Amino acid sequence: MTNKDIRRYERHIQLDEVGVEGQQKILEAKVLVVGAGGLGCPVLIYLAAAGVGNIGIVDCDIVSENNLQRQILYNLADVGKHKAIVAKEKIVNQNPDCNVEVFNTFVNSYNIEKIAENYDIIVAATDNYESRYLIDDLCGKTDKIMVFGSIKEYEGQVSVFNYNNGPSYSDLFPDIPLDWDKKPATGVIGVLPGITGTIMAAEVIKVILEMGDVMSGKLMVFDMNSIAYNVMQFN
Repeated sequence: MTNKDIRRYERHIQLDEVGVEGQQKILEAKVLVVGAGGLGCPVLIYLAAAGVGNIGIVDCDIVSENNLQRQILYNLADVGKHKAIVAKEKIVNQNPDCNVEVFNTFVNSYNIEKIAENYDIIVAATDNYESRYLIDDLCGKTDKIMVFGSIKEYEGQVSVFNYNNGPSYSDLFPDIPLDWDKKPATGVIGVLPGITGTIMAAEVIKVILEMGDVMSGKLMVFDMNSIAYNVMQFN
């Protein structure tokens, strides 16, 4: 770790649970974020700020004006551009020491293994069931950790799967919905993905540091209307 790193991450290093050794783990971490939308934006911002040294971004969507209500990496000048490419520019500007790899595509059964091969943690920041089950299946086969989040209207959910032989996404959701191949068409309050994505980023950092109570075997449900958290246990 350089003197510049020590200055930049001073507030991390001051924590007994992190220190220089923990920050070095963060700098060496390899995290793939699937989805650069409402959830992916805060995840990417906070992982880059924390110093995660290797970040992959998977998304083939184009920035549209109706994204700007919640997808905080983008502005009007980015409309019409590829999200993954713009996201890389923004987070590298935030932390030039991050090695960022862009996959300007959507994950499918043919490419996911190749895309994810160099990463240890996969963040499922997607808005469809198909990619979640693909990520879950891959993590089970390759012993990678899946950090999951989802949002709907005023509710956010977060969990961690395949952590230290813990349960998988399909253990929690064994029945694939009948509309598994369709994106949810519901509205969402703009601040909700920021709250949910930030919690997802916190879980990624905890996994990297092997610190605290990782949300494995638990599903956190956040209701923005009541500002209530409910953590449900499952096996």
